[in-house]
Amino acid sequence: MQLFLLTALTMCAFAANSILNRLAVESGASDPASFAVVRVLCGALVLCALVVSRGGTLRVFDRRRVIGAGSLSLYMVGFSVAYLSLDAGLGALILFAVVQISMFLAGSLAGAIPTFRQVAGAAIAMAGLAWVLWPGAEARVDPTGAALMAAAGVGWAAYSIAGRSEPDALAGTASNFVVALPVTAGILIAGAPAWNLTWAGLGLAAVSGGVTSGLGYALWYRLLPQLAPAVAAVVQLSVPVIAIIAGVALLGEQLSLRLMAGAGLVLGGIALAVMRVRRRKVFPL
Repeated sequence: MQLFLLTALTMCAFAANSILNRLAVESGASDPASFAVVRVLCGALVLCALVVSRGGTLRVFDRRRVIGAGSLSLYMVGFSVAYLSLDAGLGALILFAVVQISMFLAGSLAGAIPTFRQVAGAAIAMAGLAWVLWPGAEARVDPTGAALMAAAGVGWAAYSIAGRSEPDALAGTASNFVVALPVTAGILIAGAPAWNLTWAGLGLAAVSGGVTSGLGYALWYRLLPQLAPAVAAVVQLSVPVIAIIAGVALLGEQLSLRLMAGAGLVLGGIALAVMRVRRRKVFPL
């Protein structure tokens, strides 16, 4: 039960990132690039402060940073730039589809072959997510944006897989943010056509970086060793649904029958993938 509650809390933190990003970017308070840079910066500051307060040390020169920080930078850059030319719903579908495929494949190569229930649950949940997020025939697919979002999906999958072998979740996450900061900032600053960051955007990015990203990612790294790769992949399909439901509750967005049915499919698919069936013992008479 504790693992379930902490995993649910982590997924809510990830969904909160989406809400904060939308509030900042869609309102014009921030552009995606500056939001991402401030997000990583504040995440690094908060996590480093927590590590120091515990008497711990950062491990920025550990070999794990090559994958951990590198994949975090790939995710942040790909995600931020892709949404400049890609429909939000379609972008989320590409991102989570690539995450599923990458983590299932990595788990299989490592010997953790997904079960039929896990594959079926992932397929059902992904179908429900596609039903909710599909943008319609009028949406145009930008090849560059799609490629960048696919790269972000690979980055996030690699970041999650790297967390399974991280000995100290908090110090490892802090080190990843510290090393990823100059890489992410350098690429986004060089490639951003213009910067737009108001005080409101700065505040939203700071909360996203310091709380829902920094602490959320540290908690995710703590939980990953306890989750099978396939389970860790499937539970993340709940994030867009949680974000949409939060949008209905907090932003006054419309609740539709399509959303309710799609959310039911997503949650049902996740339940099928993660729940274990207890076999009844049959005793002879």
